[in-house]
Amino acid sequence: MPKYDGKEIRNTEGFMLRDNMSAYQYHQALQKVQSGELLRLRPGVFAEPIVLADTMLDIDVLVPGGVLCMYSAWEHYELTTQIPSAFCIAIPRKRKLVLPEFPPVTLYYWSDHLLEFGTTTAEVHGHKVRVTDLERSVCDAVKYRNKIGLDVCAEILKAYLHRTDRNISKLTEYAKKLRVAATLKTYLEIGL
Repeated sequence: MPKYDGKEIRNTEGFMLRDNMSAYQYHQALQKVQSGELLRLRPGVFAEPIVLADTMLDIDVLVPGGVLCMYSAWEHYELTTQIPSAFCIAIPRKRKLVLPEFPPVTLYYWSDHLLEFGTTTAEVHGHKVRVTDLERSVCDAVKYRNKIGLDVCAEILKAYLHRTDRNISKLTEYAKKLRVAATLKTYLEIGL
């Protein structure tokens, strides 16, 4: 039997996937979880504790097909001073998912067409992740303004309007699709 040497972990940047292991390596990984050398993030996904000290995890490993959104996206685009207490990840509405205790994740259940609308792939803290794009993120702030607070919504809009890479026409187009055009128009008239 081959000995587990940790190569799978280093090759996947600190993560170990069950699909990449032999039965013996999987057994060794489970023993390392019991001894505290590895953490089990979810069934079939393990990580070295040092990886979890990073400010960003590979979201696609943790929540396959998830999209970074809301507070996490606003922080990525530097639209708010709010520090998210958990990774905000959108997943399909009917999907069931078991989350690990760490890191903290807040799930948002979106319909399939909203999940794909206005998303892009970006590099966040060295990891390639799917994230709502800049204009979609701003529209989400307007859409959920009563849940996040009007002060946070205003901060996000103000930061967006001060950006040189803003695209107001794209923002208004997104607002129409997300049914927040009238509210956004009011905020933009005040902000501009």
